[in-house]
Amino acid sequence: MIVPAVAATTSANSVAALPTRIARSVAAREGLSRTADFMDWFSARARAESVVVTRIDFDDLVGWGFRPEDGNLVHTSGKFFSVEGLEVRTAFGPVAQWSQPIINQPETGVLGILAKEFDGVQHFLMQAKMEPGNCNVLQLSPTVQATRSNYTAVHRGRAVPYLDRFVDAPPRSVLADVAQSEQGSWFYRKRNRNMVVEVTDDVEVLDGFHWLTLGQLHQLFAFDNLVNMNSRTVLSCLPFCGAGAAESAGASDGFGAALARSIGWDAPARHTTGEILSWITDLRSRREVEATPVPLNEVRGWSRRPDAIAHDSGQFFDIRAVAVTGGNREIDSWTQPMIAPHGLGVVAFLAARIGGVLHVLVNARVEPGYLDYVELAPTVQCTPESYEHLPAGSRPPFVDDVVDAAPDQIRFDTVLSEEGGRFYNARNRYVVVEVDADHVRTVLEAEEGPSRYRWMTVEQMVGLIRHSHYVNVQARSLIACLHSLTVPPGRGSVPAQQGAHQS
Repeated sequence: MIVPAVAATTSANSVAALPTRIARSVAAREGLSRTADFMDWFSARARAESVVVTRIDFDDLVGWGFRPEDGNLVHTSGKFFSVEGLEVRTAFGPVAQWSQPIINQPETGVLGILAKEFDGVQHFLMQAKMEPGNCNVLQLSPTVQATRSNYTAVHRGRAVPYLDRFVDAPPRSVLADVAQSEQGSWFYRKRNRNMVVEVTDDVEVLDGFHWLTLGQLHQLFAFDNLVNMNSRTVLSCLPFCGAGAAESAGASDGFGAALARSIGWDAPARHTTGEILSWITDLRSRREVEATPVPLNEVRGWSRRPDAIAHDSGQFFDIRAVAVTGGNREIDSWTQPMIAPHGLGVVAFLAARIGGVLHVLVNARVEPGYLDYVELAPTVQCTPESYEHLPAGSRPPFVDDVVDAAPDQIRFDTVLSEEGGRFYNARNRYVVVEVDADHVRTVLEAEEGPSRYRWMTVEQMVGLIRHSHYVNVQARSLIACLHSLTVPPGRGSVPAQQGAHQS
């Protein structure tokens, strides 16, 4: 089906008014179709999916194998990704040295969302996409979500739809384009190109794709495991902050008004952006982590079984192999290794109103897979059960403020999946908890060494997201979640996905 250009108003001049146009899309709770109709469409696609994801032994992998000279798990083409080892030494945290398996995928993929105005309201073309690691198989992804190996057809599969709209995009049509990191504990220096490209010509809407306003997408954030990680990170790159946001809050002193002020230009902040940048640079210059790639067969504390590579403590994550059949991918069946984390993670911002402006408490986090050592992370980012074997006092700061938060403190609380192409059933509870800033100050005063935390406005975070390697993927997801709070909250459950299962 081709959707005609209905009163398309995009032009080179309108790019300058992008924040205003984004705000108009955020306010549009209905679009070309009603949100209820989208849910019916999505549920129908889920029922129609006939996908089976099955755990298998490593010996049953097709096209993959352990390389004899180093034990690395690699694809016979030399493309896609490999599972290698990493030796880590750090001067920060409760454990000074360890080794681990990690995914090495040096190629940069494309995560892209097409945007188009209909009747003066910006819509975004989203895809109902199957990923083998999704707990519910089908989730809402960007228009394009592809590694270089995929879109150059190393697998000899079908072409990636709409890819040319991004790789050949005219510069004036690009609303966002930034290389961003992914999980630094599971990926070694992985980057993806996050893009939003606006079009004015007619677009053929292929099977499995749907136009939605930002207001509609924000409503969908309230549903567990619906909007996937790649959609969240791309949406976070849009310049949501804009003139008039603070003024629209008026004299109100509620959470929503404080959030509106926080996303407005020139919102009064506890620290200037210059001070934040200097703080990050200082921490990076300390080089508190040293990560060295090593052969997988030299990783200590991990054991290889026929169906998994697991830590000897039973903690953290496993490397597993899966077989996939069916679905709406470029090929109909394949096998691959995946990282399978243990337990439900917690990813949370503590938020406080400072001078009537909402601030979030960010953590300058060290992870071995980061390209530049330190990135800004949520206040809490951990799997609590992973700390059970460590000495008392090793539990991350503020985690109890999140898990023990009273209901009237919680502003956002949804379980969301991580990247389903490489991670098997990786889920985190994404939470925003409002606290008193004085409580946080008391905890921070007890810190030893340079402080790892700073209060920042949402506008400051969005400003840094426009640049590479400042804000990690979990924090970008949470920023997208905060933007969704600019529409009235609503919760529900995604209808059961018949015909899709994992074993």
